[in-house]
Amino acid sequence: MAYDLRAVIADGELLRGVVAELPAARLASIGQGLSLMPVTDELFDSVNDGGGVGTLGFWGLPGGFEENLAAWSAGGPVAYVEAEYFGGVGEQRAAVWNDGRIALGPLHVEEGEPFPSGGSPISQALRRLGVVASAGEDEFAAVGLDRHRHSEAWIA
Repeated sequence: MAYDLRAVIADGELLRGVVAELPAARLASIGQGLSLMPVTDELFDSVNDGGGVGTLGFWGLPGGFEENLAAWSAGGPVAYVEAEYFGGVGEQRAAVWNDGRIALGPLHVEEGEPFPSGGSPISQALRRLGVVASAGEDEFAAVGLDRHRHSEAWIA
């Protein structure tokens, strides 16, 4: 079974202000005060600066979009996350911007690599955003990122 996620995650209030500026953007609440803005094909095309994908090693970050993430982070930490899995095998990437600059990452775990002791890239990013996990779960599960298998499903 496949799982793919390309999204911006931040405080719900912060992202509500961002969505007002981006007609192609949609939000989904994920709990603990956070919202997720999937980077759909429509959003990607609307914000891409024409240079293809952005820097930092992400495969789905629109060109120039890291400047938006940095600007938005003046209002609080903002994460960009990517995950792609099929049959339990895949990879994750994540970075967090705060106060206009990268505060974490970019983190990357390739296919076949174990997660570091600090957790998966996405869980580490969520922790930076203030997510608290209960005993026996990670931050990824704590906000329910396993509820949908594809980015677009969050806003369907």
